[in-house]
Amino acid sequence: MRNHKIIIVALLFFSAVCVNAQPFVVKDKVINIGIGLGSTLYSGTGYKMTLPPISGSFEYGLMDLGPGVLGIGGYFGISGYKWEYNDPVYGKYGWKYSNFTFGVRGNYHYSFVDKLDTYGGMMLGYNIVTSKTIGDWPPEWNMSANSSSFAWSIYAGARYYFTEKFAAMAELGYGVAILNLGIALKL
Repeated sequence: MRNHKIIIVALLFFSAVCVNAQPFVVKDKVINIGIGLGSTLYSGTGYKMTLPPISGSFEYGLMDLGPGVLGIGGYFGISGYKWEYNDPVYGKYGWKYSNFTFGVRGNYHYSFVDKLDTYGGMMLGYNIVTSKTIGDWPPEWNMSANSSSFAWSIYAGARYYFTEKFAAMAELGYGVAILNLGIALKL
């Protein structure tokens, strides 16, 4: 009888050691703060970034879905760009743009390794653009404009947890930023 107890205790110990703890589980709440490198918002000739995409997002672990977890949440981002031209007649002129993007995100988390939360997701939202003229425009040409449009992004991401609550975060994809780097805090 004693051998059976030793075997049971050994099996429980080894199964506990071999199980990967999921870094993101149902009911987890995580805040991401990031800065974007590269963007698809203004990619034509003459555009220069004046404010890199800075973003914040919140995510809630909604439900188990197969071997992973489905998370949902919100997103807010801001960025700035300008376009300038040096005309021989009118001088230097152009436009300065500000973007405010907000939306909802859905992520599917599947962890392969302890402390590493890997996920893929998409964001659907709205981009509010304001613009104003800059430079040596003739006074009658001085103008500004506002515009808004549907925004979306698709990405793959990972969070590496240094502690139970603090992680480094990276997302690679198409949308507001091509590469988003930052930190994540689990509430």
